Amino acid sequence: MRKAARWDYILARLAKDGDLDVSGLAEALGCSTATVRRDLRELDKHHLLSRVHGGAVSSGILYELPLRQRTAQQEEQKRWIAAEAVRRIEPGMAVGVTGGTTTAAMIRELINRRLSDVTVVTNSLVVAQDLSLHPNYKLVVTGGFIRPASLELVGPLPEYTIPRINLDLTLLGVDGVSVDAGLTIHNELEARTNELFMLRARTTIVLADHTKLGRAAFAQICPLHAIQEVVTDRDATAGQTTPIATAGVTVTRASAAATQ
Repeated sequence: MRKAARWDYILARLAKDGDLDVSGLAEALGCSTATVRRDLRELDKHHLLSRVHGGAVSSGILYELPLRQRTAQQEEQKRWIAAEAVRRIEPGMAVGVTGGTTTAAMIRELINRRLSDVTVVTNSLVVAQDLSLHPNYKLVVTGGFIRPASLELVGPLPEYTIPRINLDLTLLGVDGVSVDAGLTIHNELEARTNELFMLRARTTIVLADHTKLGRAAFAQICPLHAIQEVVTDRDATAGQTTPIATAGVTVTRASAAATQ
């Protein structure tokens, strides 16, 4: 199992159980205790957990993994979500797309589906790079200074440009979705930029795999009731999706069938 997959499993288990032991992790992951200890040391260095004798405990709040690690997490589920999300896009639409690995997967799916006459407004350099090679899309980049951890543009320029456009749809990438905390992300500048995208759209859809449901990161983008739909994957449990649906937000659970 690759390191990114091990980290994903460790953090998901930690979010669920609150504490972990080295021997149990080694057995579940099918690797040595030395490998687990090395993973825990690295995760502790990133402030993603706190090491204790024989294992680890939760640091209490979600922290941000480096982009290259996040790209490898929940890859299959993100493809399902991406394929489902593209069904919401029609020719002639102006679509806001924020940063994130799931929104980036959605853009790749959009390109693969060969949808045309779509305007995409984004603050993500990853999204912009992918679309720049396909002239059948109108690409608008918000401007701003680059946040290296996420390759997103933030700061005063997006606050000037985004309020001057109108969007049919915004597709938001987030780090947490919960009834109490709403939509959350790790960085407060990104949160503000994402909020601006949401405020300028007639419809806002959140793309979030099941590991992000019921969780909260540092900075709130908006309350849950401000959006219309959450597209997640089929691995989301009723315990994760029911509170969101009860709050009046549509929840769609994507599966492999969405990619066909």
